[in-house]
Amino acid sequence: MSRRVVNLTLDTLEDLPRSCRGCVYWELDPVSAERACANGDPGLEKEAWISQTLLEWGSCGKIVYVDGMPAGFVMYAPPAYVPRSHAFPTSPVSPDAALFMTANVVAPFAGGGLGRMLVQAMARDLMKRGIKAIEAFGDAKFGELDSELGPVGCVTPADFFTAVGFKTVRPHPRFPRLRMELRTALSWKSDVEYALEKLLGSMSPEGLLRPVRPATRSLSGQLGS
Repeated sequence: MSRRVVNLTLDTLEDLPRSCRGCVYWELDPVSAERACANGDPGLEKEAWISQTLLEWGSCGKIVYVDGMPAGFVMYAPPAYVPRSHAFPTSPVSPDAALFMTANVVAPFAGGGLGRMLVQAMARDLMKRGIKAIEAFGDAKFGELDSELGPVGCVTPADFFTAVGFKTVRPHPRFPRLRMELRTALSWKSDVEYALEKLLGSMSPEGLLRPVRPATRSLSGQLGS
């Protein structure tokens, strides 16, 4: 069984699950996201966000493939690039940290260590850029609506973060802010990996991602269109 982790780009974006491909929960502020979903094309908005982030900051996500099938992904960025982050009651994110936006391992691949591969790949990438920590907003009531933020299915369960070594830096009954020093992510033990796989797999919105298609456009070509 072959596994590989690649950067999220405008080409590999097409390999996200359909519901994630058209989701702009993190990429836009709450008002703009609602408007895009109601009257616009959220898929185009997501492409525009990734294009801008790649050009200005660099890699903002990883996708893992198993035998050519996309099996999971993680997304991250500086909080300045994530308008939704400012809407949380426990914001702002610390100035020395990147924001863990969202992650997913599809159910058929859960339990195989893919979540660990994704987060460690993210940690290595961020450490090369001089970032020492990653923070996240956890959902202590995963699956429930929130009166201010609405549906929050893209917010990772708080239990996941605490299970894999994140520490709460600002408590909240619904959306605590948590933090992990990146060196910790590179030295997880097997019990932490199990917790990661179990929780990320439970978030999967679909049974399988679509099969990989050969790339037909270059990133530079897309950016120029």
